[in-house]
Amino acid sequence: MYEQIAQNKRNSIMLVAVFVILIIALAEIAGVASGIGYYALLFAVVFSAVMALTSYYRGDKIIMAISRAHRIEKKDNPQLFNVVEEMAIAGGLPLPQVYIINDTAPNAFAAGRNPKTASVAVTTGLLDKLNREELQGVLAHELSHIRNYDILFCTIIAVLVGIVAMLCDFVMRTFFFGGRGRSRSGKSGGGGGGIILLVGLLFAIIAPIFAQIIRLSVSRQREYLADASSVALTRYPEGLARALEKISGDGSKLKVANRATQHLYIVNPLKPVEGLKRNNIFSTHPPVEERIRRLRSM
Repeated sequence: MYEQIAQNKRNSIMLVAVFVILIIALAEIAGVASGIGYYALLFAVVFSAVMALTSYYRGDKIIMAISRAHRIEKKDNPQLFNVVEEMAIAGGLPLPQVYIINDTAPNAFAAGRNPKTASVAVTTGLLDKLNREELQGVLAHELSHIRNYDILFCTIIAVLVGIVAMLCDFVMRTFFFGGRGRSRSGKSGGGGGGIILLVGLLFAIIAPIFAQIIRLSVSRQREYLADASSVALTRYPEGLARALEKISGDGSKLKVANRATQHLYIVNPLKPVEGLKRNNIFSTHPPVEERIRRLRSM
C-alpha cells in the first residue's frame, strides 16, 4: 500500500512538471506568433495568478456555498462529530469544520488548503443510509485527502489547466487575426513564420484536451491514494468498500453537484452518459468496482 502511495505522489509531481513544460511551450508559441508581444500575455498570467490566490484562500468557502452546505456544531449531530474526531485523531489532524448538505443522495467531500483550514461535508442521505463503520470509512477517505494535501494539489492543477486554456485561446486568436508571423500585406512572413503558426494552431487544439486528460488522471490517482490511506486509519477496508457499494448503487441524484465540483466527491455524483465506458479517460473518478476490488484485496 505504501509503495502505491509513494508511486502516486511521484506520478503527480511528474504531471505537474509536464504541465509547466506545456505552459512554457504555449507561451513561447504565443510570443512568436503574436504581433503585440508579451504584454497581453503577461497581463493574462497576472490575472490568472490573482484568481488562483482567491481560490487558494477562499476556495473552500466558495465551494461550500455552491454546494449549499451549512456548518454544524457538535450538539447538532454528536455521532457525526464523534466519527470525525476519531478519524482526525487517527490521522494526527486538527478537527476540521463539519458541514451538512440537505440532500437524500449519499455522498461526501473535503475542502481546504491545508489541515488547519480544512472542512468536510456530508449529505443527510449519507448519514441516513450508512452505518457507523461505513461512515468511518468515508470520513477517513475524506480526511486522507486533507492529510495528503490532495485538495491543495487539485487547486494547483486546476489553475495550470486554466492557464493552458487561456494560452491556447491566445494562440488561436493570434492565428486567425494576424500577428508577428505575418507581413503587413496579411500574408505569412516567410515559410518559417507559416510553419510556426501552423504548429501553434495544432498545439492550441491538442493542448487543452491533453491538459484535461492529465487533470482527470491526477484526480483518479488521488482517489486510489485516499482509499488506501483510509484503510491505514480505520484498519477495516470492508467498511469503505461497503460504503462505496451503497453510494454508487443509490439512485438518488445529488441536486447541488455540477461539473465544477464533481471531482471533489468520494463517488462521482453525476451519472455517466448512457453508452460511455465507465472507466473512460474523461472520467473524474476511477471505476467503483476497481476501487472495491483493491480495498478487499488488502
